[in-house]
Amino acid sequence: MKRNIAVVGLGYVGLPVAVTFGNKHKIIGFDINETRIKELNNNYDRTNEVTEVKLKQANIEYTSNANDLKQADFIIVAVPTPIDKHNKPDLTPLLKASETVGKVMTSNTIVVYESTVYPGATEEDCVPILEKFSNLSCGQDFFVGYSPERINPGDKVHTFETITKVVSGQTPEVLEIVADVYSSVVTAGVHKASSIKVAEAAKVIENTQRDVNIALMNELAIIFDKLGIDTNEVLKASGTKWNFLNFKPGLVGGHCIGVDPYYLTHKAQEVGHHPEVILAGRRINDNMAKHIASNIIKELLKQGLEAQGASVNVLGLTFKENCPDLRNTKVIHIVEELKDYGLNVKVSDVEADVKEAKKLFGFSLQSKKELTKADALLFAVPHNEYLNNKKEYLNLVKDKGVIFDIKGIINKSEIDDNQKLWRL
Repeated sequence: MKRNIAVVGLGYVGLPVAVTFGNKHKIIGFDINETRIKELNNNYDRTNEVTEVKLKQANIEYTSNANDLKQADFIIVAVPTPIDKHNKPDLTPLLKASETVGKVMTSNTIVVYESTVYPGATEEDCVPILEKFSNLSCGQDFFVGYSPERINPGDKVHTFETITKVVSGQTPEVLEIVADVYSSVVTAGVHKASSIKVAEAAKVIENTQRDVNIALMNELAIIFDKLGIDTNEVLKASGTKWNFLNFKPGLVGGHCIGVDPYYLTHKAQEVGHHPEVILAGRRINDNMAKHIASNIIKELLKQGLEAQGASVNVLGLTFKENCPDLRNTKVIHIVEELKDYGLNVKVSDVEADVKEAKKLFGFSLQSKKELTKADALLFAVPHNEYLNNKKEYLNLVKDKGVIFDIKGIINKSEIDDNQKLWRL
């Protein structure tokens, strides 16, 4: 393989990609965030996805100067693809990255997109931008491919090199080059998709499938709660069947499962189909924060406690366990709902960056030492710190207080008789 590789976007997805390639090849790592570049040059990754040792080992030229991309003829674009406040795809980062690449791209370059998009976005949205700013013709002067990211933040087992990589290319020849480049570092092997659109669709339905299944569990949890049945016990019983799918209820946030389905529904509606099941699942999952907050109020009242002015300790703010990522976290919606009800809410998170949380949400995270006993304790995110020290954290709720457990990590035997346990 004789390709000069560059990775554009060094976040949760791009950095692990860059480091993996950097272990085998000399590559360029580009990001518009100059602070991020300085940190990486000092072998520090604020996302905690890559260790200092691995950063030191990787042969990467970090830069925020787009002109350095001229050295590359195989450019991987791994920038975020969020949604706006109306749940519509926001391709701004992707199109801006395409513009940046287009301005410096040379002939015979292959541009491979890893960002999650709807089918058709690479060829219909990105290619025109590349052509406009490069004055080159796609399919003649340069080529494109698509290889959907499968990075799972916080997961140290399923990593970039150990997950089968779906690859696609504009032509059969380009597909072989893309497959060859990724095969040089991905030990799990590659799957060659028949077209770019097939690869794009494969990515967007991976998380849509999870979203719909979690939505089913969330709806069942709501039903069982009204019936006075413990959802966790039901799932344990059902899980004894060999083909029962092991999904659990919970908050669905982050930059993937809570976002990707909207890319597919957007495209579906564009071609005249109203996706009922997918959107129904999204509505259920998006409303879970309100469901949990209202149950916190109800359970406090059942315990004879005044809801207004009641104190609540919230453990965990990130969108998932053992990860500092605060993007699209749904825990904040519970916090905001409780504050609207007049409760005194204190939030602690052992993984999140204190400054980032303050900037995003306007309040300061509390350290473990700063938390005092409250009327209610909410285990929102099961970080290992909370799992390994449950007894200490359970002491942060008063007698006759209520413990709320979103992820089913607390057993009834672990709480005092005069306290109440509510599980999703």
